[in-house]
Amino acid sequence: MTALDDQSPVETRTAVSPGLYTYDLAPTKREGRRWGAYNVFTLWANDVHSLGNYAFAIGLFALGLSVWGILAAFALASVLLFLLLTLSGFMGHKTGVPFPVMSRIAFGINGARIPAGVRGAVAIAWFGIQTYLAAVVLSALLVAMFPELSRLDTNSVLGQSTLGWITFLALWALQVLIVSYGMQMIRRYMAFAAPTTLITMCALAVWMFVRADGSISLSIDAPLTGGAMWLQILQAAALWVVIYGTFVLNFCDFTRSARSRTSIVRGNVVGIPVNMLFFAVIVAVLSGAQFQLDGRVITSPTDIVRTIPNMFLLATASLALIALTVAVNLLANFVAPIYALVNLFPRRLNFRRAALVSAVLGLVITPWNLYNNPIVVNYFLGGLGALLGPLFGVIMADYWLLRRARVNVPDLYTEDERGEYHYRRGYNPRAVAAFVPSAAIAVVVALVPAFQDVAGFSWFLGAVLAAGLYTVIADRATPIRDVDGELIAVDAE
Repeated sequence: MTALDDQSPVETRTAVSPGLYTYDLAPTKREGRRWGAYNVFTLWANDVHSLGNYAFAIGLFALGLSVWGILAAFALASVLLFLLLTLSGFMGHKTGVPFPVMSRIAFGINGARIPAGVRGAVAIAWFGIQTYLAAVVLSALLVAMFPELSRLDTNSVLGQSTLGWITFLALWALQVLIVSYGMQMIRRYMAFAAPTTLITMCALAVWMFVRADGSISLSIDAPLTGGAMWLQILQAAALWVVIYGTFVLNFCDFTRSARSRTSIVRGNVVGIPVNMLFFAVIVAVLSGAQFQLDGRVITSPTDIVRTIPNMFLLATASLALIALTVAVNLLANFVAPIYALVNLFPRRLNFRRAALVSAVLGLVITPWNLYNNPIVVNYFLGGLGALLGPLFGVIMADYWLLRRARVNVPDLYTEDERGEYHYRRGYNPRAVAAFVPSAAIAVVVALVPAFQDVAGFSWFLGAVLAAGLYTVIADRATPIRDVDGELIAVDAE
């Protein structure tokens, strides 16, 4: 590819196409972007402290990692994630476009449906599951406050009790309401939920530390040592990055509204390395204090919350966990499928309509049945998750290694055959050729039992293979134009 340094916004060879350009998919104007460092930080302040992440981290203690091993794993993972998310965030700030449009750069204006579809499918499934987990906490709180409600928690309708249906639908509707007001309301909710989450989890850790008389167990009775310990640390760090494999793809959905690169870097520094080590310390205190008290290894912070003797404190902690789970769902599992659906049906769906469709899909899959079926979770969601690494590899190699961050933004919205991202009938065969074999290898490593010792590295393996293969076979003859999208841009939310 030959680079042409052309920063002029007026050199657009063709008009935008209504099948590719809508208000929700359009680039954002640079002036008026509102996401500062604090807003970027709140993404991680909420997402890092999710219930699922706590369950994963506390599980490391149960597997035999000491407190120091857990801290080492998260220190390594946080450095990797900071680098990956900063590179991904810069792409959103540069172009101002959401992930489905960003994918058009490497995969083509039609081929972008592949990464957007995979990312959206993973997100819809986890949206339903996270809503279900929050509903479980809410149901437990309601039964604790009003014991007579336990009568509604004994039957089963499609795998869910009456009380379960009530709490699930209530939280489902709350999230639909928040998202219906757009990205600006999501930003405000994040700003509210982040300090609530941090204060609650810190208070819970302090309470447990006091209960344990200021002493915690640094490990279980038979901790891992030597090579087994270091292998577990590396696998834990890799799996932690895999958990964020979804976010490193569509971080641009949020940074397209970032004020500057500096805002992204500052928000990421505090939100990832600093916040993740703070998270690891809380995990160490919660798990170590509980083990010190009775030799029991907890599986989630909810195990501790349920033991709080004071009803007011129990309600406060439970509501904070619910608010946290809703925040995680909004940013990690709701926004991505919305943009994916708008990209698929631009003439019929806008942000709000796509939000409702996503929410309905997250309901009809009966996510509690998915979550309670290990085969479905491991093979279906695990298989889809393994595809994210190769997608990331192709997109990042194309943007950073081949194009050197040069993008012709207007051509992302044209179906004209002369458009830079038309490729062959809207698909870049070289990107697909790099993705398919890399994805096949990543899925095999992730799911086949024979590779279970290295399954945690499947995301990295797929990303590196795809990036390397694409770098070798990519087209380097076509000129690259660097044209901003200000003339077709809309106001940022």
